[in-house]
Amino acid sequence: MRPEDASLPAPTPTPLQVRTVWISDLHLGTPGCQAEALLQFLRDVECDTLYLVGDIIDGWQLRRSWYWPQAHNDVVQKILRKARKGTRVVFVPGNHDEFARRYATHHFGGVEVLNEVVHTTADGRRLWVLHGDLFDGVIQCAKWLAYVGDSAYEFTLKVNRWLNRARARAGLPYWSLSKYLKLKVKRAVSYVSDFEVAVAREAHKRGVQGVVCGHIHHAEIREIDGILYCNDGDWVESLTALVEHPDGRLEIIDRSAPAAAPVPDPCEGVLPSQCPHTA
Repeated sequence: MRPEDASLPAPTPTPLQVRTVWISDLHLGTPGCQAEALLQFLRDVECDTLYLVGDIIDGWQLRRSWYWPQAHNDVVQKILRKARKGTRVVFVPGNHDEFARRYATHHFGGVEVLNEVVHTTADGRRLWVLHGDLFDGVIQCAKWLAYVGDSAYEFTLKVNRWLNRARARAGLPYWSLSKYLKLKVKRAVSYVSDFEVAVAREAHKRGVQGVVCGHIHHAEIREIDGILYCNDGDWVESLTALVEHPDGRLEIIDRSAPAAAPVPDPCEGVLPSQCPHTA
């Protein structure tokens, strides 16, 4: 660097420019939600359409006990700000925020609520977008068991937070205990596989080329019997999103790895009337 450049401001990192973003299973309202990482991702990406693919707000947890820190409110405000700035925001409710399903076809703060939707990629593929809990036998046939499993899952996440505090003090990266168990326990692996096949089979019946869902907290892009199966993961364990590039190419963005340089948001912390990007 030349001496005369030392006083110049550092260049602002360019946001990731994509056509579409899918995120799900944020579980806002729970201690397990990685809200800070999610907020940084939303600052770092610009898109034409943002799909919120269910379990955005965890109504199950909030009914048990209220938990809503400022970071969770910041995420909601950031999503609403994107809608105000022209991004099409579509909310497809899941089982944890099923209360929103009664408001399908309504708009709230620029956010469109739909129980399911078909997205057409830039290269012409039709993707069925849904949360996926309708293909979960536990949710459909024994909901009480799902509540028990949810409590056990919350306990696993609590252990995981303790573990990662210790790892952080030792200079080690984030590691998900629940994700590890999901990939190693035979019954969990079988459940994930059965879920994926069931969703892909229904997508084939509907005459679409692919499906995008969430629910099982396992990000993946793969072909199943001629159907493109995409799961955008979650923001509790995997910290992942699915994006569509301008040419129609799909990619999973993994933010569990060391974060890139942050992109500052000039509207953060100011009134909407003071934001230069507010219409």
